[in-house]
Order: sequence, then C-alpha cells, then structure tokens
Amino acid sequence: MPFGNRLATSPTLSAARRRLVLVVDDSRAQRAMLAIYLTRAGYEVAEADSGDAALAFCRSRRPDVILSDWVMRGIPGPELCQQLRADRDGRYIYFLLLASKDEPADIAFGLESGADDFLTKPASAAELLARLRAGERILRLQDESRNVNARLSETLAALRSAQVAMDRDLDEARRLQQGLIGDRQAQYGDFTVSNLLRPAGHVGGDLTGSFAINARRFGVFAIDVSGHGVAAALLTARLATQFSASVDHNAALFINEYGLYDSRSPAVLARYLNHLMLADLRVDTYFTMVYAVIDQISGEVRLVQAGHPHPIIQRADGTIEQVGNGGLPVGAIEGAEYDEISLVLAPGDRLLIASDGIWAASDASGRMLGAGGLSGVLRTDRATQGLGLVEAMVWSVLGYSGGKQTDDISAVLIERIPARVPDDGIAGANDPTRLPDRSSDFCEGRKAKT
Repeated sequence: MPFGNRLATSPTLSAARRRLVLVVDDSRAQRAMLAIYLTRAGYEVAEADSGDAALAFCRSRRPDVILSDWVMRGIPGPELCQQLRADRDGRYIYFLLLASKDEPADIAFGLESGADDFLTKPASAAELLARLRAGERILRLQDESRNVNARLSETLAALRSAQVAMDRDLDEARRLQQGLIGDRQAQYGDFTVSNLLRPAGHVGGDLTGSFAINARRFGVFAIDVSGHGVAAALLTARLATQFSASVDHNAALFINEYGLYDSRSPAVLARYLNHLMLADLRVDTYFTMVYAVIDQISGEVRLVQAGHPHPIIQRADGTIEQVGNGGLPVGAIEGAEYDEISLVLAPGDRLLIASDGIWAASDASGRMLGAGGLSGVLRTDRATQGLGLVEAMVWSVLGYSGGKQTDDISAVLIERIPARVPDDGIAGANDPTRLPDRSSDFCEGRKAKT
C-alpha cells in the first residue's frame, strides 16, 4: 500500500494534544520503526512510501508533522517540502528531514528548502521525540495564530454583514432625523416645544423630541450619544424607538390601574435605559440624557439629568437659573442611581435643554461657550420665541466658534405661554387639557387600542 494509518493508543497525550505525523520513507522497515516510536509517544501516525504518495495524502488530510527521508524514489524530501511550502492555502506543517549524512552544506540546503529541522539516520527515539517537542511549540503558536485569524475572519464577516445592516439603518436613521427636523415644533395646551437637531456630519448622535402621555401631561427628551457619525446615529435610531409615539414601544409609558396611559418616573426610566444599554444592547458606548414629564395645568416639571449639560430656565422677568446636579451617563455604570428634580414653569417661563455641542463650542482661543455664553444668548434673544430662538442659537454658536462645528448640535426649548382668549367665542377652545389631534390616541387609555 502507498500509505496507511497507525493510530496512537498511548494515554500520555490527550486528544486535544495528539498530533498526526506522516512518515515518508521508501523503506518499509524504517517507516515501521519510526511509527513504533511515535505511536508509543502518543502520536497518530500515517505512512507514505514516496514523495508522490505523501502529496496525495496531504490533499485529503493535512498532517501536523512530516518526517521525511531525504533520498527516495520519485520526489526527494527537500522537493517535497518545497511543494508543500508553495501551498499557501494549507495549514502549516512542521517538516523534519532525515538524512544519512550531516554535512553543513546538505543541512543548509535542506533548511533552505523549507524544512524546520534536520535529523541524521539512524535517529534515536530520544532525539526524535526531543525534536518533535521543539516542533510542538511552533505548532502551538501556529494553532494560536490560526485561531486568531479564524476569529478575525469571523469578525470581518460579521462586520461585512453589519455594514449591510448599517447602510439600511443609516438610511432609516437619516429619514428619522429628517423627520424630527421636519416636525420641529409641537403644542401641548399652553406649552410649545421646539426642537433643534443639527448633526456635525450627514447624521448624528443627538436626539430630541416630545410625546403626549395623557390629556394632562407630556414628555420631553434630549439625548446625546457619545461620539458622532454613523455609529452614534445607529444607536440614536434604536433609542428613538424607546420614545416612540407608539404606546406599545414607548418605554416611558404604561397603562395604570385605571386603564389610562401614564408615565414612568423619569428616574425609573433612566435606570431602565441604563440596564437596557448594559445588559441587553451591550454596546461599547453610552449617552447623556434629560427626560422631563410636564404637567400642562400646574406647570410642574419632573426631570432626570443623566450626564447631560444643565437645563437652563429663563423666567418671564428675564432672570436665568441653572438646574440639575449632573448625574451619571446612561450605559456607563451598572446599577447607577439617578436623582429626580422638580420645578415649576409659570406662564412666560421657558426651559432650554442644550447638548454639549452647544455648551462646548469654543472660540479661537479654545474658550468654551459654557453656561455664561448660553445665558447671554438667551438674554440677547429674550424677545425671540420658539423656532426663531433655536435658529438664532445655532447662528450664535457658529459665530462664536468661527463657523466650525465639531460636534452634533441639539436643543429642546419648552415655553409656557399665557392662555389666550379664544377668538371664536367657543368656551374651552384654549383649554390646556386639549391636545392636538396627533396625540389624541393617548387620552383614553385602553380605548386607544380598539
């Protein structure tokens, strides 16, 4: 037979360590002797009686080690090694040459052919096994390298797959952000909510918006994902679903014991999103947030500040207050606790929540705009309201930074205006409990699902 297998039976090597050694020699006696040495040492052994037979064997099964005679009929040992080394697609084979002489020139030629080591015949069992143990170290390194490459290949494949998904999600994120910009203002009774979204690139990691909770309350959120660009935009798109106008998907909403839609406490929502980021989404990023629940009748605002810049109140008389205590970002620390802040917006008051793209805007000297500069913008544009104010804020920030925008810019402006006397004489036409048509589905609890 051209070649055959001799399976190792020694328990000295575990299955994980057992290597396949192919013995190539045109001497049956020499193959048998080497096979005995190797089998007793715990190796799996295969035999080939020529270089051609060895190549045929390697095409069907890749050995870990080849122990080859130098001089054989057909392909000699050095040429066999050269041909195997030319096969770049195969796993690395540790190659030992056996020769009847040990002239330096011959050894050099053998090593230049690609052989890893050289043994002079007749090789003793002790010397053979010592050379194999040395080769084992190289093989382990090769195994580790191969495993790393396999993981890299898997990762690259996953990245390619993620890229395809990313492209789809990016288009959706762009449409989402464009939609948010297109629906930039909402009215809740005598409250007006104006949104500003201006990414540093085509898409960004900032998100602002509002939604009706029930006939009396509404929610407002401002989010800033760490970083900006595609990765941040993708997470922003996922977070947008947590504040969706759809009750079934809005994490802030639930149905209370009376069958009516209600809002979770801002602090409870922050803890939930923190757990979601760390336990479920498992993304290597975080975001800052302000989430507020506002009572249209009393003007009470309950909010959580999670690492986001401090909200700023401008009272009806022009005085400015900074609120909040900073807090921890969402998705940064497991088990983070969040404090809830309560304040009241009287008629004529307004609350501004701006991202660090505004706060951290810097002039030519590197000095940031900060709370002082932002307060100055509010004082300068005190008479400007709604979308006019947030647009004026963009121009002020860009003017301060010399026209450079290095981060996403976002803000949400909440203004309480005095109740207006209706022109049509219909009583209650301006009742603050009346909500726009788009939010009427929230007002009747379970009835919204029918």
